[in-house]
Amino acid sequence: MVDQPLVSHLEELRRRLIWSGGAWLLATVICYVFAETLFQIISAPLRQALPAGSSLVFIQATEPFFTYVKLAAMAGLLASLPVIFWQLWAFVAPGLYPGEKRLAVPFVVASSACFAIGTWFGFGFAFPMVFRFLIGYGTGIGNISAMLSMGGYLSLSCRLLLAFGLIFELPIIIFFLARLGLVDHIWLARRRRLAVLLAFVIGAILTPPDIISQTAIAGPFVVLYELGILVARFAARRD
Repeated sequence: MVDQPLVSHLEELRRRLIWSGGAWLLATVICYVFAETLFQIISAPLRQALPAGSSLVFIQATEPFFTYVKLAAMAGLLASLPVIFWQLWAFVAPGLYPGEKRLAVPFVVASSACFAIGTWFGFGFAFPMVFRFLIGYGTGIGNISAMLSMGGYLSLSCRLLLAFGLIFELPIIIFFLARLGLVDHIWLARRRRLAVLLAFVIGAILTPPDIISQTAIAGPFVVLYELGILVARFAARRD
């Protein structure tokens, strides 16, 4: 392990943030070129859930532009994750043992893959279920028609995608906590009930106030927590 003064740590952090921000900005600019196509893709679950005659609308003249910019930023973040994770690893690597430094490539690949799988799961499985329920519930109350804002939909969908991506990072987080000796599989197993409660609290915070959306978040969290217990069993440091 290498000791560095505080100023050196801050300078190194600044350099890693610049590289990460630059990669994100470049990816965002490229994704903006395809923003209209990307919006058609990400809005597909909602458009399929809308009843005949309903469509997405924009309320303000600038809404389409800023919606596409926000979507490009979200897509750019996903595209630049390998670079961001690599910079994160490069920042913490000096404080690791030699054997742990060899985990750089597996960390970057696994972290990027887990986040991508999380967003894919959210978009492919949770979105259709959640939006069918929400639209069906809304249009089933009296004589009410669905006319949703494209900006409002994108804000909700981006929040959900980020939530799914971060939740699927749970096994990676547990792996490194176990390697650092901060947790082990016994400690985690004893806190299963707390983890289930935490899963639904997180679901309630990050999703609309309905049980379908909350369960869509809480279910994967609980499953990944159980996977994390197995990961911790094999990742524990053996001095």
